[in-house]
Amino acid sequence: MSHAIDSSGSPTPKRRLFSRKPKPGKGPKKPGRMKQIAEVFTMTRRNDPSAVWFMLLAFVGIIAVGLLIGLLINNVITLMIIAVPLAFLAAIFILSRRAERAAFSQIEGRPGAAGAALSVLRRGWILQEQPVAVNPRTQDAVFRVIGRPGVILVSEGPSTRVKQLVDGEKRKMARIIPNVPVHVIETGRDDRQVPLSKVPKTVQKLKKTLTKQEVYAVDKRLTALGTKLPIPKGVDPFKARPDRKAMRGR
Repeated sequence: MSHAIDSSGSPTPKRRLFSRKPKPGKGPKKPGRMKQIAEVFTMTRRNDPSAVWFMLLAFVGIIAVGLLIGLLINNVITLMIIAVPLAFLAAIFILSRRAERAAFSQIEGRPGAAGAALSVLRRGWILQEQPVAVNPRTQDAVFRVIGRPGVILVSEGPSTRVKQLVDGEKRKMARIIPNVPVHVIETGRDDRQVPLSKVPKTVQKLKKTLTKQEVYAVDKRLTALGTKLPIPKGVDPFKARPDRKAMRGR
């Protein structure tokens, strides 16, 4: 076989005309679906042991209903073929819901948790990844998301302390986008605050008043305003982001 000479002077095998091209080195394999489910199950059971019993109850309940109907119509095999997959789906659905709650409980109270809660919103929302207002001393922060309901400011920190940040943002936006609705959601466990796990649903339930074109126009105007903030260490929604594997069942 003929050889080519590389830059170091050592011969390298020459690939034949019809030989296969060597495959590039592959990176680490991604975990399979079953392994992902197992990891989510382990995390959920560790933070919420009762989830296992709810999953088992849903599974056994659907199997029992299928068996009962099968006996009544004298066709147990067909009903079991239908009931078993449905029982698995019900158990996975419960796992996904309880896993979401467990994932939020792990990041609750950490800087950037409000931004992490907003990160699970799907298409149609424009999220500012870093907080638009922040107090470097207390690490109170305000995050912004834009959608068809308008501009939503989501704060983290005590109501009385974070109010100044929220009011400052509202004044700035009143000059730039005076006719666009601005909603404020406070995260936390106090009165009139929204628990972290309920933030995405609360945002999605807001009344839609803008068109998709208006949403992008609002984003451009606010982006042009710019945001120069002294971001304190730790206020990073990506570092506080809940495990996405736990959200896939939604």
